[in-house]
Amino acid sequence: MEGDEVMGEAQTAAGAKATSIEEKQYLLRFNADTQSHLHVMDADVCLTSCPDKICTIFCPAEVYKWEEVRMHVGYEGCHECGSCRIGCPHQNIKWVYPKGGHGIVFRLG
Repeated sequence: MEGDEVMGEAQTAAGAKATSIEEKQYLLRFNADTQSHLHVMDADVCLTSCPDKICTIFCPAEVYKWEEVRMHVGYEGCHECGSCRIGCPHQNIKWVYPKGGHGIVFRLG
């Protein structure tokens, strides 16, 4: 109990305030470029050699979506973690940093 009181005093002394869930949802912003920084180099590889479409599973932002016979890349929501660059078993995804001023923006909260 004393630890909780000390923690509360420390937060109050530092000027921290409780935030709502709505405020926490807006900690990430995206400034998307008009051109993708993510490229599936050969769509046929996805179609013929990758039955599991593993990139649709390991991307934390769910950027990659398989749509019938092609891969859709929603680059606008990319977290820039680079997992697609190293996770594709066929090295079929080209990942580069977005142009300066574009991409994910982390807001301190």
